[in-house]
Amino acid sequence: MYKTTFFFVIAVIAAGFIFIPAGDDYKVDGEIHLKNIRMLTDGGENAEAYLSFDEKKLIFQATKDELECDQIFTMNIDGSDKKMVSTGEGRTTCSYFLPGDSRIIYSSTHLDNKDCPPPPDFSKGYVWKLYNSFDIFSADPDGSNIERLTDSEGYDAEATVSPQMDKIVFTSTRDGDPEIYVMDIDGSNQKRLTFQKGYDGGPFFSPDGSMIVFRASRPKTEKDLEDYNDLVENGLVRPTALEIYVMDSDGKNMKQLTNYGKASFAPYFHPGMEKIIFSSNVNSETGRNFDLYMINIDGSGLEQITFNETFDGFPMFTKDGKHLVFASNRFNSNKGDTNIFIADWID
Repeated sequence: MYKTTFFFVIAVIAAGFIFIPAGDDYKVDGEIHLKNIRMLTDGGENAEAYLSFDEKKLIFQATKDELECDQIFTMNIDGSDKKMVSTGEGRTTCSYFLPGDSRIIYSSTHLDNKDCPPPPDFSKGYVWKLYNSFDIFSADPDGSNIERLTDSEGYDAEATVSPQMDKIVFTSTRDGDPEIYVMDIDGSNQKRLTFQKGYDGGPFFSPDGSMIVFRASRPKTEKDLEDYNDLVENGLVRPTALEIYVMDSDGKNMKQLTNYGKASFAPYFHPGMEKIIFSSNVNSETGRNFDLYMINIDGSGLEQITFNETFDGFPMFTKDGKHLVFASNRFNSNKGDTNIFIADWID
């Protein structure tokens, strides 16, 4: 059973029924931009929930129940009708709807091995594993008719789709360094966009498709560079110092927006294109508390959006800017659970 997010008062009018919320159980003090927060999942590790083009569904990754690692699921925008749409084999990540919502994309390791690949080695500290066996696949919304879109020797993942419906942007290690690439919707015309030393990933297009926002690391000292190169050779990235960048959709005019020396990631454009929302531990004394922040496109005006004491991340606005989808540890039933939420957005 899902926890009731709020109680309803039912008002009867000539046109039908209006449901009026009388509370907001999932809101934390200080969250002035959020209202009517609803929990869409309840239990397990659920993350990276992204809207279909018609905004009636969400696609996301989850580890729950008998699953040993992430698989891809879809659900209605109200959290109903949850379905696993990946193969159930290997590890999956980074799913998205294709234009028309008649196909989906996600990354998976299932061709390499049906079992979950081993977790990263944390003997080098907290790291992300960029599995070389990840490739990007497309499928029908029910998971059938799978087609492989990438076939490189390295990691191919973190794919999202342009609102202009013509391009997929993704991260790949095919050239030895984690860089951002674009390709056509059918996987053709794959082209590299970034060339700086450091991890470049998590890219999203602007609403008009003219820009890309992403997270990146830039080793600054010889020690940093040595550590970075050692990790990349072993398919690892240390995400403790990531900054937010924007660039034109062809890779030109790259600009750094943040310079906090913390872990800032999961950026997404506000529909007005004047601001970026992202997740960061910039104000965390321990480094473990991630909140959502908003920043102007010129890097000014940082504003904290969420004030939950654990984790808030992976934000995505509806096209009209009236709702925000995000993942959070707030009010979870079990320690470590991450759930998907949707909230009304108040500018």
